Amino acid sequence: MAGAGEKIGVILLNLGGPERLADVEPFLVKLFSDRQIIRLSPFPFLQRPIARFIARKRAPKSRAAYRQIGGGSPLARITGEQGQALAQELSSQADFRVVMAMRYWQPDAKAALMEMAAAGVEKIIALTLYPHYSKATSGSSLTDLKAQAEMMEHDFAIAEVAAWPEQPDYITALVRSVRQQLEQCLGEPALVYSAHSLPVKLIEGGDPYLDHLARTIAALEARLPIRGHLCFQSRSGPVRWLEPSTPDTLRDLARQGIKEVVMLPISFVSDHVETLYEIDIEYGELARELGLTLHRTQSLNCDPDFIKGLAQLTLAACRDQNWL
Repeated sequence: MAGAGEKIGVILLNLGGPERLADVEPFLVKLFSDRQIIRLSPFPFLQRPIARFIARKRAPKSRAAYRQIGGGSPLARITGEQGQALAQELSSQADFRVVMAMRYWQPDAKAALMEMAAAGVEKIIALTLYPHYSKATSGSSLTDLKAQAEMMEHDFAIAEVAAWPEQPDYITALVRSVRQQLEQCLGEPALVYSAHSLPVKLIEGGDPYLDHLARTIAALEARLPIRGHLCFQSRSGPVRWLEPSTPDTLRDLARQGIKEVVMLPISFVSDHVETLYEIDIEYGELARELGLTLHRTQSLNCDPDFIKGLAQLTLAACRDQNWL
């Protein structure tokens, strides 16, 4: 049990993103250097040089995308706001300190742990902001957090919340966001679940990502009057990725005579380049070319039900550890 006055830490784990255009290339280097996402060579020592080469080639296109959404990613700002909202939601239960750790940008896991140590926190809930577990997302973040903790003199006890595809408050928030967009439609729309793609090799290796997506979709469709189409966005790197792609799905729906599409970015809980640029701008332009009206659901960000769900996950993890 946490003693009287003892703080419990919560570290929100997220991807991170470049906050300025000058950050784009170093961010991409960090991203492509992670062999848990993609192995660019059978030889580990070649991973980073190849990552630098790929980042240098991709940086101009990525900078152009970030330029169109304000010059940088809002992910750190939104994650910080989510942390503040979560701390407020938890404030009546115990003394919680909530910080964030970005996997490929700042503040990173080391910075988050140093902040916890400075505050005298020993008990930590590592709460991933990826609802659906993958080795490339939650797995990479949790591995890095534990590795950083082992290198510090401070003795942390870390409990993990690694996935939550059917968390009831999260599902409630998604159902409401889909219903709001369905109400804007004039005819019979198609519902599209756009998830972040993954290399097929991860799934073949036993990654539960697709199963977790299916569980979220089943929970949603138990409460919705419509069935949806799962597709995948945000591919990068020279490997085979999950299909069908989101653009191909839009093309298929247009060929079927569909005129309106409600798109739920199902694996994302915050606005960032994948929603603000890839969906709103790129897919928005494609939809217009195809004669489709595209309605995107609002990102969860600081949705009260979503924050309530994060609080419930945190409290359940604390109880499992007998910290509350």
